[in-house]
Amino acid sequence: MALRLSTLFLRTLREDPVDAEVDSHKLLLRAGYIRRAAPGIYTWLPLGLRVLRKVEAIVREEMDGIGAQEVHFPALLPKEPYEVTNRWLEYGDGIFRLQDRKGADYLLAPTHEEMFTLLVKDLYSSYKDLPLSIYQIQNKYRDEARPRAGLLRGREFIMKDSYSFDIDDAGLDASYMAHRGAYLRIFARLGLEVIPVAATAGAMGGSRSEEFLHPVAIGEDTFVRSAGGYAANVEAVTTVVPDDIDFSNAPAADVRDTPETPTIDTLVAAANSMVPRDGGEWTAADTLKNVVLAIDLPTGVRQVVVIGVPGDRAVDLKRIEANIGAHLGVGGEVGVEAAGEEDLKKHPGLVKGYIGPGLSLDAPVLGSESSTKLPYLVDPRIVSGTSWITGANEAGKHVFGLVAGRDFSWDGTIEAVEVREGDPAPDGSGPLEAARGIEMGHIFALGRKYSEALDLKVLDQNGKLAVVTMGSYGIGVTRAVAALAESNHDDKGLIWPANVAPANVHVVAVGRGTEIFEAAEQLTAELEAAGLEVIYDDRPKVSPGVKFGDAELLGVPTILAVGRGLVDGVVEIKDRATGVAENVPVADAVKYILDKQ
Repeated sequence: MALRLSTLFLRTLREDPVDAEVDSHKLLLRAGYIRRAAPGIYTWLPLGLRVLRKVEAIVREEMDGIGAQEVHFPALLPKEPYEVTNRWLEYGDGIFRLQDRKGADYLLAPTHEEMFTLLVKDLYSSYKDLPLSIYQIQNKYRDEARPRAGLLRGREFIMKDSYSFDIDDAGLDASYMAHRGAYLRIFARLGLEVIPVAATAGAMGGSRSEEFLHPVAIGEDTFVRSAGGYAANVEAVTTVVPDDIDFSNAPAADVRDTPETPTIDTLVAAANSMVPRDGGEWTAADTLKNVVLAIDLPTGVRQVVVIGVPGDRAVDLKRIEANIGAHLGVGGEVGVEAAGEEDLKKHPGLVKGYIGPGLSLDAPVLGSESSTKLPYLVDPRIVSGTSWITGANEAGKHVFGLVAGRDFSWDGTIEAVEVREGDPAPDGSGPLEAARGIEMGHIFALGRKYSEALDLKVLDQNGKLAVVTMGSYGIGVTRAVAALAESNHDDKGLIWPANVAPANVHVVAVGRGTEIFEAAEQLTAELEAAGLEVIYDDRPKVSPGVKFGDAELLGVPTILAVGRGLVDGVVEIKDRATGVAENVPVADAVKYILDKQ
């Protein structure tokens, strides 16, 4: 049955809502697809639900096509399984926790790894039951500190999450590739360009991870790619490590007075005024910048860490967040920020503006047995034999010619600095270029992290218990709607791809004569009889300008206007995407539209 604007639960807006930041957010609100219920929480209205259900249908068809079976879990989950995997604490403030009237702890599910694992454990016991892939399309909840951009980063959202269960790693590889192929087909059918990029596993864990990013300027994820085919999220880019340098003939380190030089710029200026450099002037790249960070662990502990990086490189906190957990022996999400005054007061050996890794001569070396016990990590470019200008751990003093591996040591290397355009791709495929994108999907080769924690084992071919290996695969369904709106609009409104649009044709009756409305009614009926979905603007006392404005705002692919041309036996049919309009005889209108589908 046609959706009639005279009765449709819809109110369009002429102006952008004040709290809407990006185009998709503005247009979905203005066109009456969604309404804000609370920060990061949205109500879906009839037109929005039609688009959402069509996206879900494409996802279901492709998941069913690889043999995955659909299930549906509750969103309200008990605490205990998440305690077993440590994620009750590891999620920190990122999840919604609550208690029932008896004081029992629950959470609103951010993901369902534990529940999927326990379900399979409850029902399956033999390798003959595997491989298995099951999925759901379900609401998820995350307590975003700063929900923004409408559906792109909310507190409640719909995700398709699926999980594969295999008896061995070869089976996991096959399941992983099957899901990867399904994802590429889903995005192709949606008309969304995506680039699969290498990613970090983060709190999910696992041996392999890829994100599917939709390139768009407002994307929150920065990724890099090379002309030779390398692509990765910046958090996952690995540095091309230089070779060690022979330091057997390197001169001894020299501590010098460098008053009023607490920054890299002032240090470089002082170095060039007092110490000649072979081959040119000193630059920021010759300095070792030691950054003090405070890491808020999921356990509630605040850990101070020092990271040494080349002075010409800015620290990237997102890269550190993605990589530092492994160095501190923790899983889950961590918070990373510059250490504050209170943090520094607890470690008086850290002299602000003059921090160094220490000298083998007088000062303790961070990371050694004689150190302050603060973890000291360095950028991979700091290799044995490299020589640096850096702080001498004393106000107003720096050390020149401090040699890595001779004068100081470190606890590990970490990818901590910004990735620049022009940096070499780690696979040798050329220089990197940067872009931004929206994360549309993420797949993980989880391995045995959750099955071991929750004791998911089956009998193998030899009758012995074997731990099942798992994969996890997610697609943001509501995020896909937002991405489609973000990439398919103009200054007049939305332009939906045909396979997800709320209708195929938007019929507009323009004028006051009864014959115009009768003809529009007849064409609406004929279009529906031909199998097309129709929105019919049958409002009798609304101006043509408002009707056409709403038609362009709603974004249905084809607009059929019945108006003054009816006296000449023609109607106007407009392609919303191209803006091309043609006058077509009334008798040929339905066939014309069908031929264009």
